[in-house]
Amino acid sequence: MPERKKGVVPRLRFPEFRDAGPWEVLQIGSFLTESRIEGTSGDTAKKLTVKLWGEGVVPKNEYLPGSPNTKYYRRRAGQFIYSKLDFLNGAFGLIPEELDGYESTVDLPSFDIGKGLVPRYFLEYVKRPQFYKRYGEQADGSRKAKRVQVGYFLSLPLPVPSPAEQQKIADCLSSLDELITLQAQKLDALKAHKKGLMQQLFPREGETTPRLRFPEFRNAGPWELRALAKVLEEHGEKSNGTEEVYSVSVHKGLVNQIEHLGRSYAAKNTDHYNRVLPGDIVYTKSPTGDFPYGIVKQNKNQKAVIVSPLYGVFRPENYAIGVLIDAFFESPCRAKTFLEPLVQKGAKNTINISNARFLSGKLPLPQNPTEQQKIADCLSSLDDLIQREAQKLEALKAHKKGLMQQLFPQEVE
Repeated sequence: MPERKKGVVPRLRFPEFRDAGPWEVLQIGSFLTESRIEGTSGDTAKKLTVKLWGEGVVPKNEYLPGSPNTKYYRRRAGQFIYSKLDFLNGAFGLIPEELDGYESTVDLPSFDIGKGLVPRYFLEYVKRPQFYKRYGEQADGSRKAKRVQVGYFLSLPLPVPSPAEQQKIADCLSSLDELITLQAQKLDALKAHKKGLMQQLFPREGETTPRLRFPEFRNAGPWELRALAKVLEEHGEKSNGTEEVYSVSVHKGLVNQIEHLGRSYAAKNTDHYNRVLPGDIVYTKSPTGDFPYGIVKQNKNQKAVIVSPLYGVFRPENYAIGVLIDAFFESPCRAKTFLEPLVQKGAKNTINISNARFLSGKLPLPQNPTEQQKIADCLSSLDDLIQREAQKLEALKAHKKGLMQQLFPQEVE
């Protein structure tokens, strides 16, 4: 007989199940059986992998063939699969039809799901941070190399309502996932539209006339190649002790450091930190992702903030110029092309671009202030729209998170 624990009741239930009594608590192994269908070897197997945070199961792309000495196992559509090493990162999924017959090693075990357990319900249950963080921390190994073994996983407790209630929960959360996916697609489409628009609103490398111009400026002549020193000024203001410490993000621009990173990395005394006024341009200088020479962002907050003294802070000639410079440096390609020639190698081959060198760089800008403003207004309107849609996406995700906290009982011992 499967091990039973005391029944539990979630805080929120669908009306038709409110009088159905408490949920049973059984071990996961009451429903899951590990699958060990022998496959091929690492140099020939069609491999799959599990994305983090419950984002699905996908083909594994490899640039080099795997080892012929590594044993692989064939997986079947509908099986549950997880990563032993990335359990703490929510690497769980259900194998889709199109990956039937793909293979993985024992580090990505898969399981047949027995009667009485709705697969989608189970996936939603284990995808919650409350589950994988609690039980993942108790697994074998160091924090960086914990392996959640099959035996341990199958011994974990699982609250189980009737299959009908499981299905209702799964359908509800699946509907929310569909809304989240549609909203994410809408947001991605807007970002792609902005990216394509910017490629036409700014001249191509080596040119001074953009391919797309507002009708009233089509005969206004080429843009002017101007040094940043002509349109930016390093004002040198320091903290007055009242401002919040901000970080600079590739995707979010200037953001509160604690909200962005979860804690403050600032020095105890921030009197020497650079003050950033609304509309100012900040150059970080440190490599970040696709930006090996740092990122350049405008402060679009309606208040003064402070940033690391290592960052360059500049006041633009006008707000519109700041918007154009911010948009110009959104492109990793344009940023690299602009910044790379300005690099000076320091001691131990460290890469450095001084504020003066940064200001010496030239980029094409419209000469007419009205055209500057027109482009800035267009980009700002699009940014506002993107931000609103991003907020809708975050609201949907927060709604699902809150709903899951109520639809599932708290973790049981």
